[in-house]
Amino acid sequence: MALLCAVPMTAMASERVVGHKGTTVVHTESVKENSGTTKNVNIKERIKAILNSQNKPAKKPWVKPSNVMHELPMVSKDEGGTLLFSDSPEYVEQNGILYQDTVSGDVRVLYYHLNNTSEPKKIAVVLENKYEGTNVIHITRGGSGAPSANYMKVGKAVQMQYFGQPMDQKIVLGEGVAKLLQEDMNTILLQPGQLVSGMYDFYADHPVKVSVLMLDAYGDPVTESRNLPILPKDAMRLRGTYTGMNRVMTSAREYHPETDGIMYFPLADDKRDKYREGIDATDGSAVKDEGNYGIVYRIQVPTAGDCKVQYYLCPLGGVYAGAVRMKYGEIGPDMLPTPQGQIYFGDNTPTETQEQEELREKGIVVLTKSAELADLGVYRADKSVWIEYSPPGASNLPVSIIMVPVQ
Repeated sequence: MALLCAVPMTAMASERVVGHKGTTVVHTESVKENSGTTKNVNIKERIKAILNSQNKPAKKPWVKPSNVMHELPMVSKDEGGTLLFSDSPEYVEQNGILYQDTVSGDVRVLYYHLNNTSEPKKIAVVLENKYEGTNVIHITRGGSGAPSANYMKVGKAVQMQYFGQPMDQKIVLGEGVAKLLQEDMNTILLQPGQLVSGMYDFYADHPVKVSVLMLDAYGDPVTESRNLPILPKDAMRLRGTYTGMNRVMTSAREYHPETDGIMYFPLADDKRDKYREGIDATDGSAVKDEGNYGIVYRIQVPTAGDCKVQYYLCPLGGVYAGAVRMKYGEIGPDMLPTPQGQIYFGDNTPTETQEQEELREKGIVVLTKSAELADLGVYRADKSVWIEYSPPGASNLPVSIIMVPVQ
């Protein structure tokens, strides 16, 4: 399998190929005629004659190999339930409520906090029923990273679990009752300097108050969720409630790899792909999710043609560690670490020059030898590919999804 551009790729895992086509082996064989003489028959020529007799249309010409990428315009819409994002204060220096709001229906909660005290602590998410009757919480998806001082490892672990197997848990809350989102939150301790993160999707039949809090190692999360004060956010202000927790993206036109060549589109750059705006429910102030953390993207680029397409994820902002889910036709979805074979990448990508920045603004980028790429697989162009993506905690943004024709 050959790339249509002679560009060395770095930080890639082994290629994953979907939908092989058969290849024709050219050879000749000897056929003995009635006269006893031997005649060489070219099998390739025989096959060509058969295909011509069927008037099969000629394949489109391949584009000239190039490492110049052009931007593929994308359109997007936000949909789904409510995102609760808790990342401020990120460095928590005292016990308290880190974020809190009352929601119902489809909900996603993302928390990301570091114990910046001198004692072991717990980070917990408590659900309190605000309905005058029984309230059932259905947890459908989620993951968390074990407390660690390796922030990239924590962020990647959350995504690998979240994009891995679905969850099927149920929490029944009587009137006025509160319980932990996950029972092990009462036993997991953060040592000083350690960070913990998690992302969970659930459906609440009726209103439920969600509280993210830090408390002492031997404290009771349910009790403390009702007694601790709400802590002020830090200068980064990364917390809030956002309506529409999913972003659906598709290309403005069909991608034809044979003629379009290498194309790309950016994610979470706040230019082509804008950051979400919401409200901090603890004080009513307007906030922006700078990075779109907690937003789950569902991306499809309609493709057509006879060749295959290699997909890559390329970090543009620096160190990066996460995961995606790829679905190809009826195959998958498959969870893929980004990158595979190592915790993170992106630390060796050089800063863009002014000329490169100006070209990028015009939608033109040169795929250089120094580009760090995570392999997302090879897929035939005549079937649909869905990419499920979310900006991982601790990682830098934006990123680009790159599509390269292969034969």
